[in-house]
Order: sequence, then C-alpha cells, then structure tokens
Amino acid sequence: MSVSAEPADALVIFMPSGRRGRFARGTPVLEAARKLGVYVESVCGGRGICGRCQVLPSYGHFAKHAITSAAGHLTPANEVEFRYRKKRALPADRRLSCQARIEGDLVIDVPTDTTTIGQVVRKRAEARDIVRDCAVHLHYVELPPPEMERTLGDLDRLSAHLLSTHGVELVDYDPSVLATAQSALIAGDYKATVAVHSDLRRPAVIGIWPGYREQAFGIACDIGSTTIACHLVDLMSGRTVASVGASNPQIRFGEDLMSRVSYVMMNNDGRHALTAAVREAVNALVQRVAGQGGIAAEDILEATFVGNPIMHHLFLGIDPTPLGQAPFALAVSGALALRAVDIGLALHPGARVYMLPCIAGHVGADAAAVALAEANMGADATLVVDVGTNAEILLGNKHRLLAASSPTGPAFEGAQISCGQRAAPGAIERVRIDPITLEPRVRVIGSDLWSDEDGFAEETTAFGITGVCGSGIIEAVGEMFLAGIIRSDGTIDGTLEARSSRIVQDGRTFSYQLWRKPHALSITQADVRAIQLAKGALYAGARLLMERLGIERVDRIKLAGAFGSHIDPKYAMIIGLIPDCDVSCVTAVGNAAGTGARMALLNRGHRREVEALVSRIEKIETALEPRFQTLFVHAMGFPNSTDAFPELSRAVQLPARAAAPGNDGGPRRRPRTRG
Repeated sequence: MSVSAEPADALVIFMPSGRRGRFARGTPVLEAARKLGVYVESVCGGRGICGRCQVLPSYGHFAKHAITSAAGHLTPANEVEFRYRKKRALPADRRLSCQARIEGDLVIDVPTDTTTIGQVVRKRAEARDIVRDCAVHLHYVELPPPEMERTLGDLDRLSAHLLSTHGVELVDYDPSVLATAQSALIAGDYKATVAVHSDLRRPAVIGIWPGYREQAFGIACDIGSTTIACHLVDLMSGRTVASVGASNPQIRFGEDLMSRVSYVMMNNDGRHALTAAVREAVNALVQRVAGQGGIAAEDILEATFVGNPIMHHLFLGIDPTPLGQAPFALAVSGALALRAVDIGLALHPGARVYMLPCIAGHVGADAAAVALAEANMGADATLVVDVGTNAEILLGNKHRLLAASSPTGPAFEGAQISCGQRAAPGAIERVRIDPITLEPRVRVIGSDLWSDEDGFAEETTAFGITGVCGSGIIEAVGEMFLAGIIRSDGTIDGTLEARSSRIVQDGRTFSYQLWRKPHALSITQADVRAIQLAKGALYAGARLLMERLGIERVDRIKLAGAFGSHIDPKYAMIIGLIPDCDVSCVTAVGNAAGTGARMALLNRGHRREVEALVSRIEKIETALEPRFQTLFVHAMGFPNSTDAFPELSRAVQLPARAAAPGNDGGPRRRPRTRG
C-alpha cells in the first residue's frame, strides 16, 4: 500500500516485511504501521498499558534504502513509557509504538516475540535415520575417597579411573570443570557422571555431575539469512526432541546479504551490531527449544552450526566485507571446533561447537550440509537447489559434484513485492486463475479452504487476507502466464483490460488485482520483474553448472530449504525457476541443511565425510563467469527465452513464445551482483 505525502515527510521502513511509506513528523509509529498494513499488536488501544506494540528502532546508515536512521528521529520516551517500565520489563532498546512519534527517517523492526500472529517458520527437522557416534560420551565413575597417604589430586585420580575403567586416555579438563569438579565429586560421595568430548583432538572432560546421569543434549542450528532454525537432539538416543525457528533479526540491517555487508562497511559498529543480533537470536532460540524439550539450556553439551559464508562469518564475529567483492575471500573455510562460551552461547559452560566447513566465497556451510544430506548420487545427473535469498546449487553424479550460488535476493520471501509478506496466517499461498474469465481463487495460510468454497470468509475472519507469501507469488505469476495475462517476455498484457476489470492500468504499465477486499492485493509489472530477476539468476546458475558438467538435461531435481518444501514443483518449472525435468522426478527434501547439521551432531564420521566432500567439490563462482550473463538474459523469459521444456509441456499446455508489442514495463536489468 502506498501512502501519499509531501517530500519533506519522513521515510519509515518496517522490517522484516520491508514495507515503507512517508509520514508527517509527529505521526505515532503504531499509526504508520497500521496504514502500511504492518501487523503490530495493540490490545489497549494505544494507551501504553498492554505493551504488545513494542518495536525496535535500528540506527545507522542503510545504504540499500539510502537513508540514515538516527536516535533523534524518534521522540524521546515519555511519561507513559516510563510508567510502563516501572510495572513490566521493557528492553532498553525497545519503544512502545503507540507512544513513539516519527521525527525523521527510520528503520523499525517489529520483534516476532511481541506478536501473536507471527511468521510461520517452516524449517522443521526431517525424519532421517542417523547412525549415532557422538563426540560426547557420558561415563559413570565411582572413586575411592581420598586418603592422607595418597597425594594424587581428585582430578588426577579421575583421569586414571577413566583410563583404567573406560579406556579414555590423556584427558584435558575444560576450564569451567576445573573450578567445579571437586565439589561435584564430593557432593556425590565420589560417585559422579563425567561428560567426555572426543573428536580428533585430545579428549576433554567438559562436565561433571554428582551421582548418576543418563541424559545429554545437543543442538543443530541452521542460520539462514531470513530465518534461523534450531533443533534439540537427545545425544543418547539420537531423537530430535524439539524444533523451533524465528526470523533472523539481521533483516533490519538489510534484506539481502550484500545489504548487510554494506551496513558493516558504512557503520563503525556495524559488524558488532550484526554479530550481537544473531547471537542473541540463537540464544533466545536455545531457551525456547530447551523449554519445549523440558530441559535447561545448561543441559546442552554440544552444538553444530551451518550457514552461508556471510552468516557464518558474522556469527563468529568475523568481518564479512572481503566477501563483498572479488575474489570473495573467506577468512576461514575449514571446519572449526570451538568452545560455546567463546562465541557468546549460553549453553553448558563446557559445551563444544562444531562449525561445518564452507565450500567457497558464496557457497557456505549450509550448502556443505545439504551436500552431506542429499549428495549421495548415482549415475543420474541430480540437481539440488536450496532456494533462499542466496540460492545454493549442487549438481552432479557419482563421478563429479559441482557447486555454485546465485544471488536471487529476497523476492521469494515476499520482499520487493508490492503485496508480498512472509509466511503467516492470512498470507495467500496458493493461486488458480480461470483462463477464460481471468477470475482468481486463492488459498491462504491458516485455512484449508479455497476462496470459492463455503466457509472461507468465516474461517479467515480472525486474520484476514493480508498479503502474498513466496509460494503464492510463484503460483500467481505462473497462473498469470498460463492464462495469457503475462506474455513470455514478462510483460502484463494491457489489452486484456477490456476483457477483465482485474487488469488495471498502473501508470505506464498494468497490474493484476489478485484480491480486492478489504485491501487490494495486486501483482504489478514491477513485481513480475522482481520475480524474473530472482528466477533468472537461479536458473542461470543451474544452467551454468549443467554446461560445466556437459549435460543438456537433469534426471532429478531436489528442492531443499523451507521455501523449497512449499513450492509446487510444477509452478517452479512453469516460471522457469528450475530446468526442464520430468515433473514426477522433482521432489522436496525439506530442510536438508538442518538435516546435515544433525548428522554432523550425532556422528563424528559424518564430520569427516563432509570435510572430505567439500575438498572434492568443484566450485563455480557465477559472478566471475562471463557466460552467466547470457544465460541470465535468456532466463528472464517464461519459462525461458531459448531453452525448450518438453517434459513440462507434457504436463502443462504452455503459451506460445511471442515478442511483446509496445511498452515492456521498464528496462531490462542485470542480475544482482555481489560486489
């Protein structure tokens, strides 16, 4: 929704939705959110009583948005907020949006923990049989009490007992254990449970508890640029006990990876702010997943982490700016073994962290985890695509395995789309358009009914129809193409205005009204262009790998990631997001990165496997390949300007390719670059 205002008005951008508008100075932040359709809960009607309308202002220069958000651009905290702080906890960096008023350009984050209608984070743990060979082992010991005649220290006697009884040689002791071990032994009358961590390095005692203990837990965490997923795993049984997810709070610093790199470059404390944000989010998820599992965070003894290179570096506190330009140099690419406390994680004091290796400058540990989980390939050419703001692509067979990434941007997450939003109740996720009448019917998250079925209006009253999420955008564009509303070059056919009132002139171009009440949700020409740029980049990356492997078609396609699991493979192919393939051979494999992280958590052999796998993967840097630009231009068409789709044509009647007459809605742009 656009808000008309004078140029002197302040620009306000709400994250993570990315919705923006200009507002007169003095406008309450809550009012601005409501006018833009941003969900900010307020139970008390803006009187500063309920505290539900908390927002988090972000300060600094945001190059992508070309604005500077400063503390002085909000009115100072008033008496109502001071009174609220006396009664209830309100983090120092948050404001009540009903009281804070706009005085200048602002970037405002809406924390997910304040909303009851939150984003649906779809990174669940996939079922997978994993042979258990953990790095953490529990050993029950019974030591004789100390004697005056024997001068050995208690820990020395413990070391000797571990060797003689359990075969554990030459143990070290974590610094946290040195301070508490003797008191734990005494408390248990020298009967205790000892946690020993052993993975390549010399074994280390990382925890001691009085008496007998039979439970040990670990977490596997996938730090995505958009969402973070955390899985709690029982290390003794291998069972995934609980899984939680949340939006990555770094979104307020930039929707895509290069925007975050730019933020670091242009703000002195940028790296610290981004690192602190992601670590706080991970610790919050740890508390949530531990609560769901009925344990304390201190019961977690080990963690594995995956993420793309920029998320990997920022989580570790490493400056990511060298990744913003050629040669895209990683500070560290190999696997890392760390103490959790050294990177600010609130787990057991002796907990250990294993970071999976990165593959290349823009192909990270998440892609390595996907390769571990899904790249057990045979003779068939298999394409594995993890669809996200930076898509990771793997292609290979039993002889060769290639990897690349493509800068798809956040369009598939709902950003850069006029009516786009993240997956949440009320978001349109399925679309069908009648090719004769051009009338749509939709299905939304939160209801199993289609909009033309009885009971749909009643079922959706609680949350309304608020926007279109990624899977809905793909289906909307795909259906518009099949119905002839979009030509093969991506332009919306304005001549259909006479045939349907849903085709609306929008300046020099046209848009399609997908939904009308209570607010109009339209797919604009700019929206279609955003999807073309995103899908073109991913397809070009996949096609580049196919050429490098020397094949014309792939035999199987696996769609990984939370988003990949919720898009219809047929529509992904209709818009040209993925190459032509037998539709029945395109499958969703779920959160493969999270699966790979759990495999590494539960089995030390899988750690050696992924380290060896990464060493033999052939890395292709799309940004440095001249051929990529040509492939990208061809991939802008629907489904593609040059490549045939015979397999898709057997399943769907595709419109004939035709050049678009008249205005094309704007100049063709180059794909997003990383430098």
